[in-house]
Amino acid sequence: MITSIKIWNEPNNLSHWDFLLDPGWEIYADLVRRTSSALRGAGWDRPLVLGGISPIDPHFLRRMRDLGALDAVDVLALHGFPLDWNLWPMEEWPARIEAIRAEFGKPVWITETGVSSFGSEATAAWGLRRMRALLAGEQVFWYTLLDLAPVYEATTRHKRAEGSSYFRHFHFGLLRWDGTPKRALDAWNPEFGICQWFQFNDDRALELAVRWFERLGVRQVRTGLSWSESHIPGYEQWFDRVMKALEPFDVCATLCFTPGSVGLRPDHTSPPRDVGEFADFAVRMVERYGAPVAAPAP
Repeated sequence: MITSIKIWNEPNNLSHWDFLLDPGWEIYADLVRRTSSALRGAGWDRPLVLGGISPIDPHFLRRMRDLGALDAVDVLALHGFPLDWNLWPMEEWPARIEAIRAEFGKPVWITETGVSSFGSEATAAWGLRRMRALLAGEQVFWYTLLDLAPVYEATTRHKRAEGSSYFRHFHFGLLRWDGTPKRALDAWNPEFGICQWFQFNDDRALELAVRWFERLGVRQVRTGLSWSESHIPGYEQWFDRVMKALEPFDVCATLCFTPGSVGLRPDHTSPPRDVGEFADFAVRMVERYGAPVAAPAP
């Protein structure tokens, strides 16, 4: 069941939101406000999370505050990969989290962090242990359970031209894509949730992931429901299978990716021409898969 909604993924990352078409993020802020209003109007009373930011940029959050988007959400989300892509050491995690909390006065979740085993499985296992110590007591979704299968492409702008930065995307799992364990699995503890994306109609990965979630004692899962995929014939059957399989867990559902037919340009990163269409999609997802509205306190 969906117990929290995340409005987009990495809106300050050009690989996920084309801010060259939305300079100043006015369209994104409008999307957040409209979606929040629509969901609250539909009775959704659980957390709304701003799209996890990568890089961790307080200037972006100030812009969202100025545009009224922060008033529309309950939680701010951070993404960080200091052993792979970020230019800061992992020991800075606590200070970076506290700085965001102190300035913006909202709860902070880490909805994506992890360590690739591209260079070394031993490093990935050590990184998980170190991250568990640094992020103890925080709401964290570890990226990820399963390596990205080589038949898919990672969601980046320049693909293989990025060199090792691109190929790192394929090796963040606790398990290889075929389900065999890596050394980092020994460092796992379900004090963290897990972030696991599922490719359209990839039932093999869905079934494998759920078996391992249960085996590892995972309680919280972050995944995505793609607005773009909702324009593919048969999407409801696929979404139903995903959400039925994830019913035993608390699900943070990230809603993102623009259908090519409704964007300012035909690409999943494009801002939509009408943000109200995204808000309508969010309401449909909550009405179909959301956890029941909490009963009022006596």
